[in-house]
Amino acid sequence: MIEGPYFVLTVLGVLSTGLVAGVFCGFSTFVMRGLAAVPPAQGMAAMQAINVAAVAPPFMVLFVGSALLCAVLAVVTFVLWPDVGTVELLLGSGLHLVGSFGLTVAVHVPRNDALARLRPDSAEAAAYWPRYVREWTAWNHVRTAASAGAAVSYMAALT
Repeated sequence: MIEGPYFVLTVLGVLSTGLVAGVFCGFSTFVMRGLAAVPPAQGMAAMQAINVAAVAPPFMVLFVGSALLCAVLAVVTFVLWPDVGTVELLLGSGLHLVGSFGLTVAVHVPRNDALARLRPDSAEAAAYWPRYVREWTAWNHVRTAASAGAAVSYMAALT
C-alpha cells in the first residue's frame, strides 16, 4: 500500500487529472457543439475569447500543475520503485503527460494560434472554422480519455 507523502501525491494526481478530464469533457460534449451551432463568425469569436481566458492563472495552475505533479509522481516512482502500484503510477503519468499535456502543446496550441490570427468575419475564417471545430474536438476527446485514464490509473495504484 502506498503511504505517507507518496499517498498524498497520488491522491492529488487522481484529483488534478480528474479535474482536467472534466474540463476537457465539458468542451467535447457541449461547449464545442454549442459554438458549432451558432454562425461561424460568432462561434469563432467566442472560441478566440475562450482561448485567451484559458491561459489565465485559474486554469493554467490546474493544467500545468497537474502535469508537474504527474512528472514528480513518475520520478518518485522510478526512484522508489514501490512493491505495489508501480505500473499504474507510471501509466497514469504517461497518459497525462503525453495524452493531455503533450497533445495540448503539439495539436491544440497550434490550432488555437491559427484561429487567433483570423478575423471571425472573413471568408477565410468561415472556411477554416468547421475544420477547426472537427479536428480540435476529435483531439480533445483523446485528451479527455487520457486525463480520465490517468485518474483511474492513479486510483488503481491506491488500491
